Amino acid sequence: MYLEKQKEVKKMITVIGSMNMDLVVDTKRVPENGETILGKDFYTFPGGKGANQAVAAARLGGNVHMIACVGNDSFGTELIQNLNEERVDTANVSRSSDKSTGIANIILSENDNRIIVVPGANYELSPQTIEGLRDVIKASKVVVMQLEILPETVKSVLKICEELNVPVVMDPAPAEFFDKDMISGVRYMTPNHYECEQLFGVQLEEALEMYPNQLIVTLGKDGVRYFDGEKHIHVEAIPTNAVDTTGAGDTFNGALAYAISHEYALYDAVKFANTASSLSVEKLGAQTGMPTKEEVEARIARLNK
Repeated sequence: MYLEKQKEVKKMITVIGSMNMDLVVDTKRVPENGETILGKDFYTFPGGKGANQAVAAARLGGNVHMIACVGNDSFGTELIQNLNEERVDTANVSRSSDKSTGIANIILSENDNRIIVVPGANYELSPQTIEGLRDVIKASKVVVMQLEILPETVKSVLKICEELNVPVVMDPAPAEFFDKDMISGVRYMTPNHYECEQLFGVQLEEALEMYPNQLIVTLGKDGVRYFDGEKHIHVEAIPTNAVDTTGAGDTFNGALAYAISHEYALYDAVKFANTASSLSVEKLGAQTGMPTKEEVEARIARLNK
């Protein structure tokens, strides 16, 4: 039992990033400028790309540690409690007395989403805080990041991970905060097609060939693409009845981190993450539909028949 526990410690996934409360409006259509319409439903869900990725990896059985900052308010309390219930270690989730917990305003319409994020306490996570958590990063098998925290904090993490030889999985979103200097410190970068065009300004194939086995582009209904140094690899999408695509990318990243921490080959890791993502969109809420490892493996087994 002790040896098994030690093995899991060595596979620790540390997620450094955002925790938000998602405020979700479901509507038949998005209003025009200056227009008021009636929506169908309103929900609140625990979210934030960082927290979502942490839950995705934990649901799969990963040993997940969260580094983040929330406000000293009811949303912050609820978000920490939710991660605890998902068996994510929240010992290094700090609380700000100056800023409120981050929120994401999400409009669901016509099987797609539009999102406005207000960072709040997420921007209180500083490079100084990260410097004090070197031991946590050093103990990690993989670190997972996004760009919903301060860019200087992101760069601080990348610098430390490079020094400690800890691989980083990064979802470069929101893409406007991505700096190309970050690329050298990232082992696996996972933009969607739109973000890839924003980041590199070239056609998909050219971008993939610039970063073999590093740039992994998610394409929604068209699957996932990367370049292995010799040929383009296409992992096909899995047909699914999508209800809410909000957490699909976060599920992909959490599942990819889980697979990498367990030393899957890259193709197998991408296929595993793609399958997890296909399951996640079948329920409303970013975290609600995130699958277990058994669910992912069962779907892979059915597809392989």
